[in-house]
Amino acid sequence: MINRIVRAVAGAFILISLLLSIYVNSNWLWFTAFVGANLFQSSITKWCLLEDILRKFGVKD
Repeated sequence: MINRIVRAVAGAFILISLLLSIYVNSNWLWFTAFVGANLFQSSITKWCLLEDILRKFGVKD
């Protein structure tokens, strides 16, 4: 369950930041890069802050 939520949040952030970069300001692409870098870091270290937050709120694996 946690993995699905993390993927959904990351995907939503990427899509929202892409839309914001098109309609508001191209600097929103930095947010897209930040999300991508966090996904990459998570794949290497096997640690994700959002997973820790979700576990503290009682979401089960």
